[in-house]
Amino acid sequence: MSDGWTESADAWIAEQGQTGDRSRQFILDARMVACARVLAPGHALDIGCGEGRFCRVMRDLGLTTIGIDPTEPLLDRARALDPDGDYRAAVAEDLPFADASFDLVVSYLTLIDIPDIDRAIAEMTRVLKPGGRLLLANLNGFASALVGGSWQADGHGNSRFLIDNYLEERVAWAEWKGIRIRNWHRPLSRYMSALLANRLILRHFDEPAPTGGDAAWADRNRRVPFFHVMEWQKPG
Repeated sequence: MSDGWTESADAWIAEQGQTGDRSRQFILDARMVACARVLAPGHALDIGCGEGRFCRVMRDLGLTTIGIDPTEPLLDRARALDPDGDYRAAVAEDLPFADASFDLVVSYLTLIDIPDIDRAIAEMTRVLKPGGRLLLANLNGFASALVGGSWQADGHGNSRFLIDNYLEERVAWAEWKGIRIRNWHRPLSRYMSALLANRLILRHFDEPAPTGGDAAWADRNRRVPFFHVMEWQKPG
């Protein structure tokens, strides 16, 4: 069964543009860039690189970067925008790299797309050098447990964010702006357990607040922070 990415590639490319969507611009990029910068110079792997935007960001920081993605139209776009870049077709659950190849592995809003999260995190850990960092931006579990796909009015006409079955791991379809892709809802404990099972050490956790963007959108993201950023270190 298709996960929707090939069919949604053109809409995704249009939505991201050169600077990323507003969640990346006004919530996530500042924290992700700050974490990545301290690893330069070094070798980085971007898991689910899509159209290659964050690969280009990391290269500008001084990191030698490889991007992988299973969606060929997105890789084609990445190569067109960055002919000198290194973009390869691969999946997170089966990384085509030797053990201890990278100083930094990045998963920028891709964990929710990965069916076998245990195998993927084990692979990310395997290709990290001892002392290397795994940098994750992910959708908060209560955001992916949203009921009805949008904010809803309560009995008093107030807009509320309704969630249900938070602890139930499940797959669902997310749709916006012509994009329709398969996402996995998992509670935060599910990710934490998988990361701790690989003996990774948590070095940073944050639920960053918006720093700009449309006022109404920013207000909703302050009321319910959709994202978190984590930085884990491989012992060594």
